Amino acid sequence: MSVDNQKVEEAVLALLGYFANKDGQTWKRYEFSVMESLHEKGLISDPRGRQESVYLTPEGLEVAQNLAKQLFSD
Repeated sequence: MSVDNQKVEEAVLALLGYFANKDGQTWKRYEFSVMESLHEKGLISDPRGRQESVYLTPEGLEVAQNLAKQLFSD
């Protein structure tokens, strides 16, 4: 899949902006409630714990790849 890096950067910046405080402070990681919701839907592994990453489930990987194609293909 060929991606438009500008679209990827804009999507990441949009997510950072969405979760930012009024002063512009934002977490490097995604909002826990969003991650928990994705886990409850069976799309990712449990985000709780000390690990730095999560795993996409087979269904989650398929959905994520389809979304990436829709959003970022050039």
